[in-house]
Amino acid sequence: MLSKGLVVELTQAEKVRKILTKKDLIKKNLKIEKDNKFLYIPIEKIPEELSSYKIIKREFKEFDKEDSSYKETIPIPEKLKGLLPTSYDIIGNIIVIKLREELRDFKKEIGDSLISSNKNIKTVCLTTSVSGELRTRAIEIIAGEHCTKTIHKEYGLKFEVDVSKTYFSPRLATERKRIADLVTKDEIVVDMFAGVGPFSIMIAKFANPKIVIAIDKNKDACHFAKKNIKLNNVLDKVEFINSDAKDVLKILNKKGLRANRIIMNLPFSSYSFFKYALQVINNLCKIHYYEILTEEKINRRLNDLRKIAEKNEIFLTDINTRKIKTYAPREFYIGIDITAKRKMPM
Repeated sequence: MLSKGLVVELTQAEKVRKILTKKDLIKKNLKIEKDNKFLYIPIEKIPEELSSYKIIKREFKEFDKEDSSYKETIPIPEKLKGLLPTSYDIIGNIIVIKLREELRDFKKEIGDSLISSNKNIKTVCLTTSVSGELRTRAIEIIAGEHCTKTIHKEYGLKFEVDVSKTYFSPRLATERKRIADLVTKDEIVVDMFAGVGPFSIMIAKFANPKIVIAIDKNKDACHFAKKNIKLNNVLDKVEFINSDAKDVLKILNKKGLRANRIIMNLPFSSYSFFKYALQVINNLCKIHYYEILTEEKINRRLNDLRKIAEKNEIFLTDINTRKIKTYAPREFYIGIDITAKRKMPM
Protein backbone atom coordinates (compact mmCIF):
# COMPACT_ATOMS: atom_id res chain seq x y z
CA MET A 1 0.00 0.00 0.00
CA LEU A 2 1.29 3.48 -0.91
CA SER A 3 1.92 5.60 2.18
CA LYS A 4 4.01 8.42 3.59
CA GLY A 5 7.11 7.05 5.28
CA LEU A 6 9.68 8.51 7.64
CA VAL A 7 13.30 7.72 6.67
CA VAL A 8 15.49 7.11 9.73
CA GLU A 9 19.11 6.04 10.03
CA LEU A 10 19.37 2.71 11.87
CA THR A 11 21.37 4.33 14.69
CA GLN A 12 18.38 6.60 15.42
CA ALA A 13 15.66 4.00 14.84
CA GLU A 14 14.82 3.07 18.44
CA LYS A 15 14.60 6.69 19.57
CA VAL A 16 12.36 7.76 16.67
CA ARG A 17 10.12 4.71 16.84
CA LYS A 18 9.56 5.32 20.55
CA ILE A 19 8.45 8.92 19.89
CA LEU A 20 6.07 7.86 17.11
CA THR A 21 4.65 4.97 19.17
CA LYS A 22 4.00 7.23 22.16
CA LYS A 23 2.09 9.65 19.92
CA ASP A 24 0.32 6.76 18.12
CA LEU A 25 1.44 7.99 14.68
CA ILE A 26 2.64 4.70 13.12
CA LYS A 27 0.16 3.13 10.70
CA LYS A 28 -0.82 -0.12 12.37
CA ASN A 29 -1.90 -1.90 9.19
CA LEU A 30 1.48 -1.44 7.48
CA LYS A 31 4.82 -3.05 8.21
CA ILE A 32 7.96 -1.11 9.11
CA GLU A 33 10.71 -1.91 6.60
CA LYS A 34 14.48 -1.46 6.48
CA ASP A 35 17.61 -1.88 4.38
CA ASN A 36 21.30 -1.80 5.33
CA LYS A 37 21.24 1.89 6.28
CA PHE A 38 17.70 3.09 6.92
CA LEU A 39 14.42 2.24 8.60
CA TYR A 40 11.22 3.22 6.76
CA ILE A 41 8.28 3.85 9.08
CA PRO A 42 4.74 4.26 7.67
CA ILE A 43 3.21 7.24 9.43
CA GLU A 44 -0.06 9.10 9.79
CA LYS A 45 1.72 12.45 10.18
CA ILE A 46 5.07 13.72 11.44
CA PRO A 47 5.38 15.35 14.88
CA GLU A 48 7.11 18.71 15.12
CA GLU A 49 10.15 17.32 16.96
CA LEU A 50 10.89 14.99 13.98
CA SER A 51 10.28 17.58 11.25
CA SER A 52 13.95 17.50 10.21
CA TYR A 53 13.65 13.87 9.05
CA LYS A 54 13.10 13.00 5.39
CA ILE A 55 9.58 12.02 4.28
CA ILE A 56 9.01 9.81 1.22
CA LYS A 57 6.13 7.98 -0.41
CA ARG A 58 6.61 4.25 -0.96
CA GLU A 59 4.81 0.94 -1.08
CA PHE A 60 4.60 -0.70 2.33
CA LYS A 61 3.58 -4.31 2.94
CA GLU A 62 0.31 -4.76 4.78
CA PHE A 63 -0.15 -6.94 7.85
CA ASP A 64 -2.37 -9.94 7.33
CA LYS A 65 -5.61 -9.53 9.23
CA GLU A 66 -4.70 -12.37 11.59
CA ASP A 67 -1.37 -10.68 12.38
CA SER A 68 -2.91 -7.54 13.89
CA SER A 69 -3.17 -8.79 17.49
CA TYR A 70 -2.16 -12.00 19.18
CA LYS A 71 -5.14 -11.64 21.54
CA GLU A 72 -7.70 -12.06 18.76
CA THR A 73 -6.51 -15.55 17.78
CA ILE A 74 -6.16 -17.22 21.21
CA PRO A 75 -8.75 -19.95 21.89
CA ILE A 76 -9.41 -19.06 25.52
CA PRO A 77 -12.56 -18.03 27.37
CA GLU A 78 -13.61 -14.51 26.47
CA LYS A 79 -13.63 -13.47 30.14
CA LEU A 80 -9.87 -14.18 30.36
CA LYS A 81 -8.86 -12.12 27.35
CA GLY A 82 -8.93 -8.96 29.41
CA LEU A 83 -6.17 -10.46 31.61
CA LEU A 84 -3.77 -11.00 28.70
CA PRO A 85 -0.60 -8.88 28.89
CA THR A 86 -0.63 -5.75 26.77
CA SER A 87 3.17 -5.80 26.48
CA TYR A 88 6.07 -8.23 26.55
CA ASP A 89 9.79 -8.16 25.82
CA ILE A 90 11.08 -9.01 22.36
CA ILE A 91 14.75 -9.98 22.59
CA GLY A 92 16.07 -10.89 19.16
CA ASN A 93 13.74 -13.62 17.90
CA ILE A 94 12.51 -14.54 21.39
CA ILE A 95 9.46 -13.22 23.23
CA VAL A 96 9.70 -13.17 27.04
CA ILE A 97 6.32 -12.80 28.70
CA LYS A 98 4.79 -12.87 32.19
CA LEU A 99 1.32 -14.38 32.73
CA ARG A 100 -1.13 -14.11 35.59
CA GLU A 101 -1.96 -17.34 37.40
CA GLU A 102 -5.43 -17.49 35.80
CA LEU A 103 -3.81 -17.73 32.35
CA ARG A 104 -1.21 -20.43 33.08
CA ASP A 105 -3.46 -23.28 31.86
CA PHE A 106 -3.54 -21.59 28.45
CA LYS A 107 0.18 -20.82 28.16
CA LYS A 108 0.70 -23.01 25.08
CA GLU A 109 -2.21 -21.41 23.23
CA ILE A 110 -0.89 -17.94 24.13
CA GLY A 111 2.63 -18.84 22.99
CA ASP A 112 1.40 -20.27 19.68
CA SER A 113 -0.66 -17.15 19.02
CA LEU A 114 2.32 -14.89 19.71
CA ILE A 115 4.41 -16.80 17.20
CA SER A 116 1.71 -16.73 14.53
CA SER A 117 1.23 -12.97 14.95
CA ASN A 118 4.96 -12.11 15.05
CA LYS A 119 6.62 -13.52 11.96
CA ASN A 120 10.20 -12.97 13.16
CA ILE A 121 9.66 -14.77 16.49
CA LYS A 122 10.93 -18.34 16.87
CA THR A 123 10.51 -18.94 20.60
CA VAL A 124 8.17 -17.76 23.36
CA CYS A 125 9.32 -17.99 26.99
CA LEU A 126 7.26 -17.68 30.12
CA THR A 127 9.24 -15.94 32.85
CA THR A 128 9.20 -15.01 36.50
CA SER A 129 10.51 -11.76 37.99
CA VAL A 130 14.25 -11.09 38.00
CA SER A 131 15.89 -11.85 41.34
CA GLY A 132 19.25 -11.81 43.11
CA GLU A 133 22.56 -10.12 42.38
CA LEU A 134 23.07 -12.34 39.34
CA ARG A 135 19.79 -11.03 37.88
CA THR A 136 18.47 -14.42 36.82
CA ARG A 137 14.89 -15.52 36.23
CA ALA A 138 13.14 -18.83 35.72
CA ILE A 139 12.39 -19.46 32.05
CA GLU A 140 9.94 -21.95 30.55
CA ILE A 141 9.66 -22.37 26.78
CA ILE A 142 5.92 -22.47 25.97
CA ALA A 143 6.01 -22.33 22.18
CA GLY A 144 8.36 -22.55 19.22
CA GLU A 145 11.95 -23.73 19.05
CA HIS A 146 13.68 -25.05 22.16
CA CYS A 147 16.35 -22.36 22.19
CA THR A 148 17.03 -19.55 24.65
CA LYS A 149 19.98 -17.96 22.81
CA THR A 150 19.47 -15.11 20.37
CA ILE A 151 21.10 -12.05 18.83
CA HIS A 152 19.39 -8.80 19.79
CA LYS A 153 19.96 -5.66 17.73
CA GLU A 154 19.62 -2.03 18.82
CA TYR A 155 21.08 1.16 17.35
CA GLY A 156 23.12 -0.93 14.90
CA LEU A 157 24.76 -2.95 17.72
CA LYS A 158 24.45 -6.70 18.26
CA PHE A 159 24.14 -8.45 21.62
CA GLU A 160 24.23 -12.21 22.02
CA VAL A 161 21.98 -13.17 24.93
CA ASP A 162 20.79 -16.35 26.62
CA VAL A 163 17.54 -15.33 28.29
CA SER A 164 17.68 -18.34 30.64
CA LYS A 165 21.08 -17.41 32.08
CA THR A 166 21.43 -13.63 31.80
CA TYR A 167 19.19 -10.59 32.15
CA PHE A 168 18.67 -8.21 29.26
CA SER A 169 16.02 -5.50 28.90
CA PRO A 170 15.26 -4.27 25.37
CA ARG A 171 13.14 -1.51 26.94
CA LEU A 172 16.27 0.30 28.12
CA ALA A 173 17.65 0.87 24.61
CA THR A 174 16.74 4.58 24.62
CA GLU A 175 18.19 5.00 28.13
CA ARG A 176 21.45 3.35 27.11
CA LYS A 177 21.77 5.66 24.11
CA ARG A 178 20.92 8.68 26.28
CA ILE A 179 23.79 7.86 28.65
CA ALA A 180 26.20 7.26 25.76
CA ASP A 181 25.34 10.70 24.37
CA LEU A 182 26.28 12.28 27.72
CA VAL A 183 29.77 10.77 27.89
CA THR A 184 32.55 13.20 27.02
CA LYS A 185 35.99 12.54 25.55
CA ASP A 186 38.47 10.52 27.65
CA GLU A 187 36.09 9.78 30.51
CA ILE A 188 36.79 6.78 32.73
CA VAL A 189 33.46 4.97 32.99
CA VAL A 190 32.63 2.21 35.47
CA ASP A 191 29.64 -0.05 34.74
CA MET A 192 29.17 -1.83 38.08
CA PHE A 193 26.51 -4.34 36.99
CA ALA A 194 27.29 -4.71 33.31
CA GLY A 195 25.38 -7.88 32.42
CA VAL A 196 26.05 -8.86 28.80
CA GLY A 197 27.49 -5.38 28.22
CA PRO A 198 24.79 -3.20 26.61
CA PHE A 199 25.54 0.04 28.51
CA SER A 200 29.32 -0.42 28.25
CA ILE A 201 29.31 -1.29 24.56
CA MET A 202 26.86 1.48 23.67
CA ILE A 203 29.13 4.01 25.38
CA ALA A 204 32.27 2.63 23.74
CA LYS A 205 30.65 2.69 20.30
CA PHE A 206 28.90 6.07 20.37
CA ALA A 207 31.15 8.11 22.69
CA ASN A 208 34.90 8.38 23.07
CA PRO A 209 35.74 7.28 26.62
CA LYS A 210 39.29 6.59 27.72
CA ILE A 211 38.14 3.22 29.05
CA VAL A 212 34.98 1.50 30.28
CA ILE A 213 35.53 -0.86 33.19
CA ALA A 214 32.60 -3.31 33.06
CA ILE A 215 31.99 -5.52 36.10
CA ASP A 216 29.56 -8.36 36.70
CA LYS A 217 29.41 -11.26 39.15
CA ASN A 218 27.47 -13.59 36.83
CA LYS A 219 29.88 -15.89 34.97
CA ASP A 220 27.38 -16.45 32.17
CA ALA A 221 27.00 -12.68 31.73
CA CYS A 222 30.80 -12.42 31.59
CA HIS A 223 30.93 -15.06 28.86
CA PHE A 224 28.40 -13.27 26.66
CA ALA A 225 29.74 -9.79 27.43
CA LYS A 226 33.21 -10.74 26.21
CA LYS A 227 31.69 -12.15 23.02
CA ASN A 228 29.63 -8.97 22.55
CA ILE A 229 32.63 -6.70 23.11
CA LYS A 230 34.43 -8.54 20.31
CA LEU A 231 31.30 -8.71 18.12
CA ASN A 232 30.90 -4.92 18.25
CA ASN A 233 34.62 -4.15 17.79
CA VAL A 234 35.19 -2.30 21.08
CA LEU A 235 38.01 -4.44 22.51
CA ASP A 236 40.17 -1.32 22.78
CA LYS A 237 37.60 0.55 24.88
CA VAL A 238 35.90 -1.98 27.19
CA GLU A 239 37.56 -4.17 29.81
CA PHE A 240 35.21 -6.73 31.34
CA ILE A 241 35.92 -8.10 34.82
CA ASN A 242 34.06 -11.04 36.35
CA SER A 243 33.85 -9.87 39.97
CA ASP A 244 31.61 -8.69 42.78
CA ALA A 245 30.91 -4.97 42.44
CA LYS A 246 31.83 -4.59 46.12
CA ASP A 247 35.44 -5.06 44.97
CA VAL A 248 35.30 -2.01 42.70
CA LEU A 249 37.82 -0.06 44.80
CA LYS A 250 40.36 -2.90 44.65
CA ILE A 251 39.80 -3.21 40.88
CA LEU A 252 40.35 0.48 40.18
CA ASN A 253 43.28 0.79 42.61
CA LYS A 254 45.15 -1.90 40.66
CA LYS A 255 44.73 0.20 37.53
CA GLY A 256 45.43 3.53 39.21
CA LEU A 257 42.05 4.86 38.06
CA ARG A 258 39.15 6.87 39.44
CA ALA A 259 35.72 7.13 37.81
CA ASN A 260 34.34 10.15 35.96
CA ARG A 261 31.02 8.34 35.41
CA ILE A 262 29.42 5.32 37.12
CA ILE A 263 26.43 3.26 35.98
CA MET A 264 24.50 1.41 38.71
CA ASN A 265 21.85 -0.66 36.96
CA LEU A 266 20.87 -3.23 39.59
CA PRO A 267 17.37 -1.96 40.35
CA PHE A 268 16.56 -4.19 43.35
CA SER A 269 19.94 -3.84 45.08
CA SER A 270 21.69 -0.66 43.88
CA TYR A 271 21.18 1.04 47.22
CA SER A 272 23.39 -1.45 49.09
CA PHE A 273 26.23 -0.79 46.63
CA PHE A 274 26.08 3.03 46.64
CA LYS A 275 28.79 3.41 49.28
CA TYR A 276 31.14 1.27 47.16
CA ALA A 277 30.51 3.46 44.13
CA LEU A 278 31.41 6.59 46.13
CA GLN A 279 34.77 5.06 47.05
CA VAL A 280 35.99 5.19 43.44
CA ILE A 281 34.75 8.58 42.23
CA ASN A 282 37.15 11.19 40.92
CA ASN A 283 36.90 14.69 42.40
CA LEU A 284 33.78 15.10 40.26
CA CYS A 285 31.72 12.18 38.98
CA LYS A 286 28.35 11.56 37.33
CA ILE A 287 26.43 8.61 38.76
CA HIS A 288 23.49 7.01 36.91
CA TYR A 289 21.58 5.14 39.59
CA TYR A 290 18.58 2.88 38.92
CA GLU A 291 16.07 1.42 41.36
CA ILE A 292 12.50 0.12 41.37
CA LEU A 293 10.46 2.26 43.76
CA THR A 294 6.94 3.38 44.52
CA GLU A 295 6.31 7.09 44.04
CA GLU A 296 6.10 7.81 47.77
CA LYS A 297 9.53 6.23 48.41
CA ILE A 298 11.50 8.30 45.90
CA ASN A 299 12.20 11.31 48.15
CA ARG A 300 13.05 9.04 51.05
CA ARG A 301 15.59 7.22 48.89
CA LEU A 302 17.18 10.52 47.78
CA ASN A 303 17.62 11.50 51.44
CA ASP A 304 19.17 8.09 52.17
CA LEU A 305 21.68 8.55 49.34
CA ARG A 306 22.59 12.03 50.60
CA LYS A 307 23.26 10.62 54.10
CA ILE A 308 25.59 7.95 52.70
CA ALA A 309 27.44 10.60 50.70
CA GLU A 310 27.73 12.88 53.75
CA LYS A 311 29.37 10.06 55.74
CA ASN A 312 31.93 9.76 52.92
CA GLU A 313 32.51 13.53 52.76
CA ILE A 314 30.91 13.84 49.35
CA PHE A 315 28.36 16.38 48.11
CA LEU A 316 25.49 15.20 45.88
CA THR A 317 24.25 17.92 43.52
CA ASP A 318 22.27 18.28 40.28
CA ILE A 319 20.01 15.36 41.17
CA ASN A 320 17.55 14.55 38.39
CA THR A 321 14.94 11.83 38.89
CA ARG A 322 13.02 10.20 36.03
CA LYS A 323 10.39 7.49 35.72
CA ILE A 324 11.74 5.33 32.91
CA LYS A 325 9.01 2.70 32.81
CA THR A 326 6.29 1.11 34.91
CA TYR A 327 7.47 -2.10 36.54
CA ALA A 328 4.30 -3.14 38.38
CA PRO A 329 1.17 -1.42 39.65
CA ARG A 330 2.38 1.67 41.54
CA GLU A 331 6.05 0.65 41.09
CA PHE A 332 8.37 2.43 38.68
CA TYR A 333 11.79 1.81 37.22
CA ILE A 334 13.45 5.02 38.39
CA GLY A 335 16.58 6.58 36.93
CA ILE A 336 18.48 9.09 39.07
CA ASP A 337 21.28 11.18 37.55
CA ILE A 338 23.58 12.49 40.28
CA THR A 339 26.66 14.70 40.32
CA ALA A 340 28.97 13.59 43.14
CA LYS A 341 31.75 15.93 44.30
CA ARG A 342 34.44 15.27 46.90
CA LYS A 343 34.61 17.84 49.71
CA MET A 344 38.38 17.35 49.84
CA PRO A 345 39.86 16.92 46.32
CA MET A 346 42.26 14.02 45.89
